[in-house]
Amino acid sequence: MAKVILGDRVSSYKVLAVCALLFLNAGAAFSADKLIALTFDDGPRPYVLFGTKDHAGPSLLNVLDDNGVKATFFVVGWRLTPKTWGERRHEENVGITCIDAAEQLVRRGHELEDHTYSHIELRGAERKRGEQWVIGDVNRGAEAIKAVTGTQPHYLRPPDWIISDDARRDLERQGYHLLTISQQNPIALRDVNSLDYLWTRASLEYPKTSLLDGVLQQVQQREKRGVYTHILAFHELSTTVKVMPELIANLKARGYRFVTLSQYMQLVGARP
Repeated sequence: MAKVILGDRVSSYKVLAVCALLFLNAGAAFSADKLIALTFDDGPRPYVLFGTKDHAGPSLLNVLDDNGVKATFFVVGWRLTPKTWGERRHEENVGITCIDAAEQLVRRGHELEDHTYSHIELRGAERKRGEQWVIGDVNRGAEAIKAVTGTQPHYLRPPDWIISDDARRDLERQGYHLLTISQQNPIALRDVNSLDYLWTRASLEYPKTSLLDGVLQQVQQREKRGVYTHILAFHELSTTVKVMPELIANLKARGYRFVTLSQYMQLVGARP
């Protein structure tokens, strides 16, 4: 009789162990199932990150902090030079240099990645100056980032995603992972182009829909194809900051979790 009871107990323990294992695996799968990597190009722009006296509304860093979101910033190398605070004709000096802004980003847990040094369209630059100039501009941008973070950036987003195949291959040999919108890549590893620059005052192609709706429509289209992991590409623009609180809240309500780009790549399975 005791043997029977003992056997029943062992079987029960096995069942419980299997159930626990299945539960843990299901939790891990769910945690990696719906992911957003929020990224911003063309900075650091202190007036966007910290706000201005004349600009009503929250700053980008406050929005991210208030929502517990860590983002990835593809920064331009020339901005990370001493006493630089931005483009004098278009940006307001808020008393914070771009280097100070970059250091703040790192301290707050955000990531810095490479958007080249000069922010010039690379394929056209290669035709005029040669491939070695392109490679050098990317590496120069990486060096500027490393001077702030202490680590070599792994990811490169070419301006407008434009780069020659030869330069792409050579940069990949150096260890860079290039972000792309190319359909040759798996859809989960393609950037979602927010087109947020079209909603600025300077744009001549002001869309009929809102920026928020435009981004959510792209996410929904990808969901219809069974894709629930997205790299969202924005720019450091005041008009973009305005939609961030509602966009983040909407995506969280849909079950999405926000991660940095390096976390995203590890979870999706594309390590640099």
